[in-house]
Amino acid sequence: MSSLSRIFCVWRRNLDVYLVTWKVNFIPPLLEPMFYLLAFGAGLGGFVKTVPFRGGEVSYTAYIAPGMVGIAMMFQGFFECTYGSYIRMFYQKTFDAIIATPVSLDEVITGELLWGATKAFIHAAIMCAVIRAFGYMEFPDLLALPFVAFVGGLFFAGIAMSYTSIAPSIDSFNYPIFLLITPMSLFGGTYFPIEGLPGWARPIAEFMPLTHLTEIARSIAFGYWDRGVWTRLGVFLLLAVGSAWAGVRLMRRKLIV
Repeated sequence: MSSLSRIFCVWRRNLDVYLVTWKVNFIPPLLEPMFYLLAFGAGLGGFVKTVPFRGGEVSYTAYIAPGMVGIAMMFQGFFECTYGSYIRMFYQKTFDAIIATPVSLDEVITGELLWGATKAFIHAAIMCAVIRAFGYMEFPDLLALPFVAFVGGLFFAGIAMSYTSIAPSIDSFNYPIFLLITPMSLFGGTYFPIEGLPGWARPIAEFMPLTHLTEIARSIAFGYWDRGVWTRLGVFLLLAVGSAWAGVRLMRRKLIV
């Protein structure tokens, strides 16, 4: 059996567990965009009619729709490879059981990372279907968003795994969530253009990875496939591979003593 086949077995194991509880896993990405679109569209959207975007204007609800997909990419990749991987590693002893087979530790971690990216893909696909049902985003452009979510999910999964490698306890995951993930979800160009931020805050927002990931998703959702989008997507792909590599290396250092 090749290394790719063994990585696939780890990935497939997580998929099988996911499918057993698919009803519970299916509900959040199905209802979340409904709640947000209704709340922001019928609520805040009543006060903020349009938002400037690429030299024109779009409705506020249409503007935040890709932002919600961007947040889902980040949350799924990060949470799966922090809480999910940590529980499988220390509480369920899943890693120990798999490593007892011919599967290596590097292959287990790689499978975990790919599963985190896959969860981002699945949730983005479900959210895109719901958002389209509300009349936002158009075919065939929205079909590309789940694949963008896979790249973004892998990037955040790698960051998450790197932190998991140094986390002293499961409670310590509160630090990156409240100091990194939550600020990015609020100020990463998801709910409003970063041009509206104070001068000192805008460079910080532009430094956030989610800002650029959301910009990619929003541009694609509105049918913009220019050179800037492809460049950002290519950079994110390189960053995703780099963060995944770092996650594997750091987890190996943690577990092999």
